[in-house]
Amino acid sequence: MQADLVLYNGNIHTMDRQRPRASAVAIAGDRFLAAGGDDEMQALLARGDREVDLRGATVVPGFIDAHIHFLSYGLSLQEIDLSGVATLASALERVRQRAAQTPAGQWLTGRGWDQSVWEGGAFPTAAQLDAVAPQHPVFLARKCGHAAWVNSRALALMGISAATTDPDGGEIVRDGGGQPSGILLERAMGPAYCLLTEPSPQAAVAAVREAQKVVNRMGIVGVHTKEAAASLRAFQQLRADGDLTLRTVAQIPVDELDSAIRLGLRTGLGDEFLCIGGVKVFSDGALGPRTAWMLAPYEGEPDNLGIAVTGAEEMADIVARATEAGLAVVTHAIGDRANRMVLDALAESRRAGHGLHLRHRIEHAQLLHPDDVDRFAQLDIIASVQPIHATQDMRIADRYWGARSRYAYAFRSLWDSGARLAFGSDAPVETPDVIQGIHAAVTRMRADGSPGGDGWYPAERLTVSKAVWAYTMGAAYAGGSEESQGSITPGKLADLVVLSQDIFTVHPMAILETDVEATLFGGAFVCGEYGR
Repeated sequence: MQADLVLYNGNIHTMDRQRPRASAVAIAGDRFLAAGGDDEMQALLARGDREVDLRGATVVPGFIDAHIHFLSYGLSLQEIDLSGVATLASALERVRQRAAQTPAGQWLTGRGWDQSVWEGGAFPTAAQLDAVAPQHPVFLARKCGHAAWVNSRALALMGISAATTDPDGGEIVRDGGGQPSGILLERAMGPAYCLLTEPSPQAAVAAVREAQKVVNRMGIVGVHTKEAAASLRAFQQLRADGDLTLRTVAQIPVDELDSAIRLGLRTGLGDEFLCIGGVKVFSDGALGPRTAWMLAPYEGEPDNLGIAVTGAEEMADIVARATEAGLAVVTHAIGDRANRMVLDALAESRRAGHGLHLRHRIEHAQLLHPDDVDRFAQLDIIASVQPIHATQDMRIADRYWGARSRYAYAFRSLWDSGARLAFGSDAPVETPDVIQGIHAAVTRMRADGSPGGDGWYPAERLTVSKAVWAYTMGAAYAGGSEESQGSITPGKLADLVVLSQDIFTVHPMAILETDVEATLFGGAFVCGEYGR
């Protein structure tokens, strides 16, 4: 068989342990044909077909984001962006500006605020939003997505008052007089989601299409997305139109578990462009609003153990029903108690012999009790983690978890234990930029070099090779596609990324200076058009 595209004169890291390095790769159609030296690859090229001189550039397999809320990310590009806003006043000014541009009565939505970086660190209030947007209902998701900041008009539309009781698995934060303060935690946000208009099918497709362009430019060729039906419909439309340039694993929300079972959906149903993953379950909240479920109270909050969004009995029932139906379980767990509870439920399922072939995952696994680190490998549970969270959360982790943070974002401990790691971003909670994620995993530092020294809990740093592996082969394994994705291996899909410098040899802090020069998806450039 002859190649129709050869990339040569490169520094290729294949992530294939049989042949980890090459200078050239030959592609036939949408598959890798061979990898090796320049001369032997160019000899495979048919006369008149294309060859590209990489001019020494570094090449790695296409990146896969194993945890992203993709439609939400696409929609967030159109909403009020409060990510990185350093003060409450600046956040309010952005809301005021959007209100001035929006007809009265329409919802204002946004996300990304983080009160922990504002002076005083206190939660904002409805009254503050009322002052800048009195004619609009306002719903602003915190960066973690586990808390919302709303104004009085929104509270009224949701029917939330002093007399409203907290829902199971949620909390309406109240002021000293018992009135709703404007902060809703976890399932208390439910009434707002019932009122907010779901994007039309056309708007959802447009948002996914635009976001796809953005992440392709970041070298991302695959995503594991965790959203409801609107997202799956949008991906199906792009697939039908022949415009999908992301290999997509769609997780099923637990609210749709019964429907999925009745339809007979199973993990892996689909093709190399779009397939069904597992059932997404929330076991607890998040660190930022202190709703992650803990074994011991938060530092300085002796009565706060967080929120169990899904309790142990319900979790065991979900695991049993899903595995019996052939569906893997994909569980959000952040606090150490939540992680232990999920591991216990999965251990019982393994002991019972249910779904032993299924690749169950714990998403985030942010804080582990040291006794639970080895259980991921022992139970063959994938740790689907997001390295950018470690550096962005380190200060509030130290503040609210104290010395327990030694086993927060414990990537190296998990790797050394034999656990399978899959890296992602959790966008729009954080940026989907893989280069920033690799930098965080390797340095345990922010872009400004903080916290200094050797980084935050430097024993948990990974090598560049391990970090790239988690974004490629590790993520591919988590999606059940390691036979066709994740490495530059003959027979696999021809997905790769061309980088502006060798991230394997530059100073770790210089990794952030790396640009994605081109992204190849199925043998075709989807950005960069490298070599032209």
